[in-house]
Amino acid sequence: MTAASSSNDEDLMRHALELAGRAERDFDEIPVGALVVDAEGAVVGEGWNRNITDNDPSAHAEIMAMRQAGRALGNHRLVGCTLYVTLEPCAMCAMAMVHARIARVVYAAADPKTGAAGSVFDLLADPRHNHRVEVAGGVLAEEAGRRLTNYFRRKRGKPAI
Repeated sequence: MTAASSSNDEDLMRHALELAGRAERDFDEIPVGALVVDAEGAVVGEGWNRNITDNDPSAHAEIMAMRQAGRALGNHRLVGCTLYVTLEPCAMCAMAMVHARIARVVYAAADPKTGAAGSVFDLLADPRHNHRVEVAGGVLAEEAGRRLTNYFRRKRGKPAI
């Protein structure tokens, strides 16, 4: 895992954070947002958590963004694309990225319970896969982490921090 902090990564992560805000504000979902950018830098897919809304355990932000990107590109392979997400991907999302041939994932907050991009598991760099995804973590991590913490605090009737 590498630390990334380019201004372009930060700008695109702010876009992902806006999508996370939409998940929370409009759908009362866990505030995770994601977007897929093609090799030329164009946003080709956006998503946010929709598990509860769609009654779909696979409707994580990353999956929703990759589905939209696949439709936009007319291909199940997202070669050369970068996925930005506000929370470190879980095992399901990490393996979907491997299968989609995502080139790079940039995430904000690490997930010390189910993170699969280096925190708990390191599925994206596992040499047994026929494709590896470059990982950059920690981009706007504090903001993303605070948003997640406050969402769960609100659910438990506690004040925001």
